[in-house]
Amino acid sequence: MAKKRNRERVTAEITLFRLILLANTHGYRVSHEQATAFLNEKASAQEIWKQMMQAGLDFIPCSLLPPNPEPRGLGELLQ
Repeated sequence: MAKKRNRERVTAEITLFRLILLANTHGYRVSHEQATAFLNEKASAQEIWKQMMQAGLDFIPCSLLPPNPEPRGLGELLQ
């Protein structure tokens, strides 16, 4: 079994907040305990985290990085 790291806790907190917000937006009251139980079922939080990470990886190149026809070093990008 892989060693647990702090990032799993952060992921669950982000997902937990979004789940409760989504439920509230649609008129449902979901407690912290109910949301936590749902996310712990069948590794739901891990699957949501994977989708969020992929969405971030898809978003960054097309939205945050300038168009770059020529390869450059990381130092030039950070200037």
